[in-house]
Amino acid sequence: MSDSKYKIIAGLGNPGKDYARTRHNIGFLVLDALVSKSRLIFDKTRFDSEYVKARIRDKDVFLIKPLTYMNRSGLSIQKFASYYKIEIEDIIIVHDDMDLEFGKIKIVKSRGHGGHNGVRSIMETFGNNDYIRVRVGVGHPLTGRDITGHVLGGFSPAETSLLDKTTDTASDACLHILEKGLISAMNIFNRNTDR
Repeated sequence: MSDSKYKIIAGLGNPGKDYARTRHNIGFLVLDALVSKSRLIFDKTRFDSEYVKARIRDKDVFLIKPLTYMNRSGLSIQKFASYYKIEIEDIIIVHDDMDLEFGKIKIVKSRGHGGHNGVRSIMETFGNNDYIRVRVGVGHPLTGRDITGHVLGGFSPAETSLLDKTTDTASDACLHILEKGLISAMNIFNRNTDR
């Protein structure tokens, strides 16, 4: 991370109760876990986002949930970054990832979007991909099930039993990046991931 005055941690998802407990909204659920762990609440809206500004691990951080729908996530995050002069290296994006089995966490930086519409929107809006991503595995759909149905579908009983642990681990990964940096976090949280 560079030395912008502020950092951003943004969880990707879709607004509204129809999407609340779906695989595609795991970024929102991780942000909820992070806010709860930090004894905060999302109490403000600005730039098409729900957010809270807080001092976490000696850093001034905006915790953001864009309310623009997934494929326009970059617009909201870019408005925050531009207004508060936040460098792209000081942005952490948390999102669902089908290339990881459910519950796995993988931290990456400066990688392609991998077909994820929210990540694609951020890349297109900022014009580069030098932000940190916390990829949260949601697994591939079962044979015969379409991808959209999978990511917008609810959690299976087996997934539900892992969900709290998954969001807790992913929120810990965000805190670790803030406190000890990207390389340390990758060394700890990228074990046991396949891709």
